[in-house]
Amino acid sequence: MKRVVVTGMGCISPIGNNIDEFWASAQSGKSGAGLITRFDTTDFKTTYACEVKDFDLRRRIEKSEARKMDRFAQYSLYAAREAWEHAGLDADPPAGYRVGVVMGNGTGGFETIEDSIRTLAQRGPSRVPPMTIPKLISNIGPAHIAIALGAHGPVYSIATACASATDAIGNAMRHIRDGMCDVVVTGGAEASVTPLGVSGFNVIHALSSSYGDEPTKASRPFEKDRDGFVLGEGCGVLILESLEHAEARGATVLAEVAGNGFTNDANHLTAPHPEGEGAAAAMRMALNDAGIEPDRIGYINAHGTSTPINDPTETLAIKKVFGESTRIPVSSTKSMTGHCIGAAGAIEAIACIQALRESFLPPTINFDAPGEGCDLDYIPNTGRAAEIEYAMSNSLGFGGHNGVLVLKRV
Repeated sequence: MKRVVVTGMGCISPIGNNIDEFWASAQSGKSGAGLITRFDTTDFKTTYACEVKDFDLRRRIEKSEARKMDRFAQYSLYAAREAWEHAGLDADPPAGYRVGVVMGNGTGGFETIEDSIRTLAQRGPSRVPPMTIPKLISNIGPAHIAIALGAHGPVYSIATACASATDAIGNAMRHIRDGMCDVVVTGGAEASVTPLGVSGFNVIHALSSSYGDEPTKASRPFEKDRDGFVLGEGCGVLILESLEHAEARGATVLAEVAGNGFTNDANHLTAPHPEGEGAAAAMRMALNDAGIEPDRIGYINAHGTSTPINDPTETLAIKKVFGESTRIPVSSTKSMTGHCIGAAGAIEAIACIQALRESFLPPTINFDAPGEGCDLDYIPNTGRAAEIEYAMSNSLGFGGHNGVLVLKRV
C-alpha cells in the first residue's frame, strides 16, 4: 500500500489569505470575527460572522475567469494555485491522467442562488444570468481547478456538510493508496456568509447571536457562555502525492496522511448522537487505518463548534476513545476562524500539519471557564510549544456525518 504525503498547501481564511498569515494568526490567538460587511443585517438576529478579508483574487485569477465563478469557486481555484506552486508542481506538472481533484463543499454557490432568484423575481425568467447553473453547482469548484491545472483524473466534489473537506481528503488519500493517482488536489471551500446562509442557520438556532457588541468574543468552543457557532468561510487545499512520486521529483514532504475514518450517526439531521458513538467510531477507524494506538496521538484539533450540544458530545466521544482521564491536548481553531462549514476540515488539517512541523499547538481562545461536560485540556487562550508525532483532526457534520484524519510528522 502506497504511503500518502502532503507536499503543498493553500489557504484562504478569516484570519489570513495564505499559509503564513493563517498560521501566524492561529498561533497568536487572533479572532477573525466581526460585524458582517457583505449585506445589511438590520433585520437579522445574528449580525456578525468570520468573513474573509482583504482578498485580492487578481494575484492568481484573471477578472475574466472570476466573473464566471461564485465566491466559493474563486476561493477554490485561488487556494489550489497557491498549493500547486507551494508543492513545486507548476515548474514540472505531472501526467494529467494521474492527477485528480477532490474537493468538499457544503452548500454550493449560495451567493449565485440568491442573486439569480432575486433577478428572476424582479426581472423575469429570461433575465436570469446564463452562468447561473455553472456557478452554483458544487462540482464546479474542482472543475475550475482541473481546467487550470490540467488534471484529467478523478475530479469531483463531496458534500457531507461540515465533514465535506475531511471526507474529500480521505477519498483523495485512497485514490493514491490504490494506485489510481500520483497527485490529488484536495480540500474544501465555502462561501455561505450570505443573507440566506445566515438566516437559514439562525432559524434552526445554530448561530451565536449574543455578542453583537463584541463579535471577537462570540466563538467560544467548550466554554460555559457559548451560544452557537460563528459562521465562517474560506478554503483550504492540500496537494497529496504518493511518497514515491514526491521523492522521485525531490519534493519537500510536509506531513503524511496516515489514517482516515468516517461514519454516520444515523440519528438526527442536525444534532450529534448524544452518546457520541458515531464520532468515537470514526476516531477508532482512523487510528486503526493509521496502524497506531490511541496514546500515539499528541494533539486533537476538535470539531469544537461552540454550540451547546456539539462540545460536550465531542468531549464524551474523545474520552470513549482515549480514556476518561486523557490529557491529550485538544483545541478548536474555530474559536478563531469560525465554522467554515465545507472548508473547515481542510483549514483544520492545515493547522494540524503546521502544529506537527513547528511543534506548536494552537489555542482555543475566548475560554474563561469550562462548560458543563467539557473537562479536557482545551489549550485555553494561549498556544503552547509541544513536539508531537501524530495529530488528529475531527469533523462532525449535519446529517450525522463524522470524518476523522490522522496526520503524521515526517
